[in-house]
Amino acid sequence: MYRFTLALSASLILSSSALAQVLDSSITQHKENQHATASETSALTGNFGIATQYIFRGLSQTNGKPALQGGLDFAHPSGLYAGTWFSNISWYTDQNAGVKTAPVALASPASAGDPYIPGQSNSTTLEWDLYGGFKGTLANDWTYDFGAVRYYYPGQYDSVGAYRNPDTTEVYAALGYKWVQFKYSKAVSTYTFGVNESSGASYADLTANIPVGDSGLTVLLHAGRQTYPTSANTGYWGSSGGNNDFFSYTDYKVAVSKEIRGFVYTLAWTQANTKDTAPDGNTTTYMNAFGKNIGRDRVAFSLLKNF
Repeated sequence: MYRFTLALSASLILSSSALAQVLDSSITQHKENQHATASETSALTGNFGIATQYIFRGLSQTNGKPALQGGLDFAHPSGLYAGTWFSNISWYTDQNAGVKTAPVALASPASAGDPYIPGQSNSTTLEWDLYGGFKGTLANDWTYDFGAVRYYYPGQYDSVGAYRNPDTTEVYAALGYKWVQFKYSKAVSTYTFGVNESSGASYADLTANIPVGDSGLTVLLHAGRQTYPTSANTGYWGSSGGNNDFFSYTDYKVAVSKEIRGFVYTLAWTQANTKDTAPDGNTTTYMNAFGKNIGRDRVAFSLLKNF
């Protein structure tokens, strides 16, 4: 659930993890916004990076730990593009199958009791994204981009209980003017990042990549809104007073990046107003089994190499 960015725009917009934020910002917004730019001939490009943590849409995908990320992009002169991107993750199995006062990691949820299956476990450590679309330029510095992305989390899902398989498909459309872009993504899969009764969840993204004179520095300013439908999802929320709208949140990011000898260095701050728990104070939302809210304020650094 927590989330990626693949290739969504023609520019290099930093996404959410510092490296992943740069990676999410640089690489990940290779996930979210970086699709190879079409030239007079078809082009195949790649990227590889490391980050102090992988942040996607304001949420840490690695519980504050480092990430290795990379991808390949193909761009055709017509504006068609396709690509793939990967990163290590831990957010899914880090989730709390128990409650705040008695946390149980979804990796081994049996001790949480029903509906979890005794002796069964869950395991996924990789996010693998596949995406494709069409982008182009309009008159007077306007650009457009639309396509689809599949967030795939290969692994073992033998006892997910109130959760669901996290594989997610989104379609998106973006409109940009010079260094500002607005993008809207809509989930079309049955589940959105493992949340039951979440089809139709959406993410609105307004991002500006502002060049700082001739310094070679780029400042990124971002605001986004992740929205889940207000579904009862009683298997998860029970009598806690919560519903899937408690998974909705707003995130912000400020990042600075600079390319030096073919490497992109990025430092980013992100903030997401994610809730710890439902109204009962015990059923967790974005607080994982380690007692950490995967949103809130975060700072990350990343290093990205394009080739």
